This record gives sequence, structure tokens and C-alpha cells, in this order.
Amino acid sequence: MKKILLSFLFVLLLASCKPVDLDQPVPVFDTGIDPAAWAAIPAGEFLKGQFNEETSIDYDYEMMVTDVTNAQYAAFLNEALASGQAVLQGNLVVGDYPGDTFNGFRHEEEIAAGQYLYIQVDDPALRLNFENGVFSAKAGYEDHPMTMVSWFGARAYCQFYDWRLPSELEWEKAARGTDGRAFPWGDAISRNIANFISSRDPFEDMSTFGSNTTPVGFYNGKSYDGYQTMNNASPYGLYDMAGNVWQWTGDVYPDQHYRYMRGGSKNHYENTLRVWVSNNATPTFTGPAVGFRCAR
Repeated sequence: MKKILLSFLFVLLLASCKPVDLDQPVPVFDTGIDPAAWAAIPAGEFLKGQFNEETSIDYDYEMMVTDVTNAQYAAFLNEALASGQAVLQGNLVVGDYPGDTFNGFRHEEEIAAGQYLYIQVDDPALRLNFENGVFSAKAGYEDHPMTMVSWFGARAYCQFYDWRLPSELEWEKAARGTDGRAFPWGDAISRNIANFISSRDPFEDMSTFGSNTTPVGFYNGKSYDGYQTMNNASPYGLYDMAGNVWQWTGDVYPDQHYRYMRGGSKNHYENTLRVWVSNNATPTFTGPAVGFRCAR
């Protein structure tokens, strides 16, 4: 009897875990945060990593206040395709990459000069439309972070405007400032300060297995239809440096082909949102919880 009851409960659980409806309407809120804004990060010392290692960056730089949005990336694709700096090959947008130094180390894969994936146009998780040769953001997702973009596609966006992807070191300083905090806003986390698996924000559908992105800068202390957010800005005023989507960084390390990302995402628990946590993937990887922002 106990086995029958457990089997019934398991079947019921599976039935309730429906796939996320990628085309479901989403709430639309004005966060008041400008995706075109930049934040200045001064040169100087800061504490790096879980064990607060003293390090420094000896130059001033700037980083985008938010992740690159779907609307911004759609505009880039239209410009890059028109100029020939990106090419449509079937259902893929690709572009040139000069290649990496290859030393043939164990598990190292060669990335030679050539054309590499930016996005897959017909991917059902892509938040872009492509009609009559023109890209646009899907309705309601204009100010959500651009996802389903490879490291090559993120790098190409930044370089197109004479910017770059931030290094891991630049990213971490921008995220935590100089006092060794664990999260961009401090040392404690609550569900209404970032988009992670426990946030229960208006963009989560609890009848499905998974969650959705929030507009960039959503967690800024405003209230949206009764959902009160806390301000998750870093000491330098950058939003969503923890949660929502992972962010590609620009480092190309010797003897490995992987690329690294920071920040955790909507699909992870709070421990992954700590500023020293990193993730990695091949540079052609795309996913619904991976985005980016630029530095200059």
C-alpha cells in the first residue's frame, strides 16, 4: 500500500512539473533603470575571492549598469548584418573570430580562426523575432536580459561598439566594491533582492518547473503590483550582478577552451549568487540563463 501511494505521489509530482511555456505573456513594468547607462569603477585595491585576497586593478574603467537587453541586441544584429560583420547562415547568425593559441594540452580543444555561432534564430527560447530580415525583441521582453547568446555573440556585441567583455577581475570588483562583501548589496540575501530560485517574483509561474528572467534593474527598491523589491545595486551602482542571468566574461585562459561567467542566475540557489562563484562553458554554448554586459 505504501509503495502504491508513493508511486501515485511521484506521478502527481511529474504531472505538475510542466515545461515552462516560453510564449506565455509576461508582466510589463517600468523599472526606471536605464539599460544604456554606465558606471565608473576607479582604480585601486579590493578583496578578491572567498578568502578576501588583496589585489588591485591599476586603471579606471566603466561597466554597463545592466545586462545587455533583448532590444539592444536586436539593434546590434540588424546593424551587424547590414555591415557584413555578422552573417546569416541558415538558421544561425555567425561571425568571425581570430582563433585562440592552441597547445594541445589534455582536454584542450582547438578554436581556430573562423566563423562561430552568435545565436540560433529558430531556438524556441530566444526572445527575439526575425521577420522580413529584421530582428526585434519579443513583446514584453524588450528590457529583459539578452539570453541564448554564445560567448562569441557577446564578445561581438561589445566589440562592435568599441567596447569589450569585462575580465573576471573587473567583473568582481564592479560587483562587490572594496569591503569583501559576499553579495553586491552586502552579506545577507533575501528572496526579494535578486532573481534566483527562491525569489517568487511576478515573473515566476509556480505551476511550471522553472522560472523567467526579470527586466534588467527590476530589483531596485520599487514595488510592482504589491511585490516589494529591495535594492540589489553594487557599491558602484550596477544592478543584477547576482541572479537573473549568468554573465559571460572576456578572459581567454592559456591551455583551455572554456569561457567563464559570473553572477549566478534565476535557476540557482543563493549560494551560487556569491560574487566569487564562477561557472564555465564552451564559447559556443547558449542558454536561457546566460547573458552578458560590456566594459570599456
